[in-house]
Amino acid sequence: MIISAIIGFIAGICAVTIKNLTHFIQVLLKGDTFISYHNAFYFIFPVIGLLIVYLIFKFIIRKKIGQGIPSTLYAISRQKGIMKRFQMYSSLITAPITVGFGGSVGLEAPTVATGASIGSNLSRLFLLNQTTRTLLIGCAAAGAMSSIFNAPVAAIIFAIEVFSLDLTLASLLPLLIASVSAVLTSYFFYGSDIILPFYLEDAFTISEVPYYMLLGTLAAVCSIYFTWVHFSLMKIMFRIRSKILRLLTSGLLLGLIIFFIPPLYGEGYSVVNNLLQENYLEALGTNLFNAYLENIWVVIFLLTGLVIFKIIATSLTLSAGGIGGIFAPVMFMGSAMGHGFALLLNNLGLFNNQISVSNFTLVGMAGLMAGVLHAPLTAIFLIAELTHGYELFIPLMITAAISYMITSKFQPHSVYTMELAQRGDLLTHDKDHTVLTLMNISQVIEKNFIPLDINMNLGDVIHQGVVKSSRNIFPVVDENRNFMGIILLDDIRPIMFNEKLYDEVKVQDIMQQAPEIIDLDTDRMKNIMQKFQESDAWNLPVVKEGKYVGFISKSKMLTAYRKKLIEVTV
Repeated sequence: MIISAIIGFIAGICAVTIKNLTHFIQVLLKGDTFISYHNAFYFIFPVIGLLIVYLIFKFIIRKKIGQGIPSTLYAISRQKGIMKRFQMYSSLITAPITVGFGGSVGLEAPTVATGASIGSNLSRLFLLNQTTRTLLIGCAAAGAMSSIFNAPVAAIIFAIEVFSLDLTLASLLPLLIASVSAVLTSYFFYGSDIILPFYLEDAFTISEVPYYMLLGTLAAVCSIYFTWVHFSLMKIMFRIRSKILRLLTSGLLLGLIIFFIPPLYGEGYSVVNNLLQENYLEALGTNLFNAYLENIWVVIFLLTGLVIFKIIATSLTLSAGGIGGIFAPVMFMGSAMGHGFALLLNNLGLFNNQISVSNFTLVGMAGLMAGVLHAPLTAIFLIAELTHGYELFIPLMITAAISYMITSKFQPHSVYTMELAQRGDLLTHDKDHTVLTLMNISQVIEKNFIPLDINMNLGDVIHQGVVKSSRNIFPVVDENRNFMGIILLDDIRPIMFNEKLYDEVKVQDIMQQAPEIIDLDTDRMKNIMQKFQESDAWNLPVVKEGKYVGFISKSKMLTAYRKKLIEVTV
């Protein structure tokens, strides 16, 4: 409980530090030095920021850093919750530079990753076990979100939904303490100021339910678009092997987009706030259509452009090596989508009643969060807390539920977890799946089997294999130790005492194919369990790049599973 309070405080300090550093950089860049050339510098600022981040990693940190929340989730599933010490400060330095110079990403994920790394290393200092370490990482995530948004309840739900923590009294109390500790830290520095200051002015009416259902459907479409564009563009840009060439290519494309669409510069929360106030001149910035913003159809057109290009700008920033997250871009896109949708309905002239543009702007953010992040409860409670009440609770539930339901049918995993799930490294609320994911394959491999060369004869098998081995199965390999098959003791029992056949019978005459083969590079515990079940085998060979490594037995697997289950549930 004490450590969770400390972690909450540290996460709050990290959030304040990252936010203030970013703001400081933006104030410098928007000062008198560049003010007369500012539009031109929209093009070059992102490239400069990305280049500085590249140089910091190359010459100062000298280590590879993953992206925020996915790297934290990987540490939980594959590294026993252990995070490297440099992760406690790497994002703290590089994220403000990325965003401050115009990178179109958010600061939430770097803040979570920084707090999570501190929580992980603090738990190691106190020699805490893996389960407690994972919980403290969740506390850091809750503290970071609580401090950023002044939304302690939503922060707890975020930690539970995204990090797949068990909702028990033992986990809820530390999360609650960390969240409160962080929000008090934020209050100390900022008072009652929040990132999205807004009070509801328009009440929800039952006649708007069909429109919120349509908004949920639109949010699902935008969520699918968001995820598809993000991974497709990242895949395309990472085909450029040279880091510096990829940085220049992505950075220049990003600068070009921001030059023509200035609202895409940085996180974009100022744009969201101006949209909530329907201040289009400030929200949409200086652009080619500046003189036509009194025409509502031009505004709708520009908002559509923000929805389309924000994720492109975000993906270019990340592919160039920038450090940031997708939480802020999701809220940015959601606000533009909801606002544009409301304006469209109000100006089509097909409906008698005008709907609340500000309410749809807020609910649009929740809809996109539910779809892209697969965190509908976080979306609902975050917007409810940001608006200081629960008047929008029903439309938030409708839109978030529809968006999540449709999106999950087409994309079963969130942006955070897509790659981890494809590699079999994702923890979920499914206890059985979690235990299998946490199990270490290398710890259950048995190597006390005697390999037989494929060129041996029966006599060699008897004298070099059967006589020396206590096992009843023998792997067959070639001269390069490539796995070729297996020989069972039962296969040679009828002829093993007939010395006349010792020179005549060759290994390749008596060996057989293994019922299944476990590949150390591609198979995860869930796949291995499935192979045992389908083959009905008791031992299966393990290979790495085609070369024999050892065997895994069903009994050792089940013993390891029981031990890990006890660790996870204690």
